[in-house]
Amino acid sequence: MSESHEDAQSVDIDLQLRWSDEDALGHVNNARVVTLMEEARLRFTQPRSDSGRFPFGTVVASMKVDYLRPLYYQPNMIVRLTVVRIGTKSFTLRHVGVQDGATVFDGTSVMVPLAEDGKSSRAINELERTWLESAFVAANS
Repeated sequence: MSESHEDAQSVDIDLQLRWSDEDALGHVNNARVVTLMEEARLRFTQPRSDSGRFPFGTVVASMKVDYLRPLYYQPNMIVRLTVVRIGTKSFTLRHVGVQDGATVFDGTSVMVPLAEDGKSSRAINELERTWLESAFVAANS
């Protein structure tokens, strides 16, 4: 069972770029874009206290990135995160990279919560489901 959240609110994560993120063409390297997506995702999913959500972490089951325009070194950029799907054992996040008001990349990652053994997947529990459904509303309130 999964729910679509295409109309969900998003939260903006400010990230710093480094000069060393550039490639020989002066663009932020495509592999670094995946790392920026990871950084934003971790800031969103990592509990700030003993919240009980995702206590054994999550893993990426699938990732897709569309590179829409070059991303250049500047001190900051934004990754806009939105929960777009919540299933039984996974959830999907959309990551939209924004620099100077323009979308530079658009990607998704399917995330799977880990079980206590750190190797197998498990179902999303009610606490996590409720948090996923309400997290962006709370972040923007």
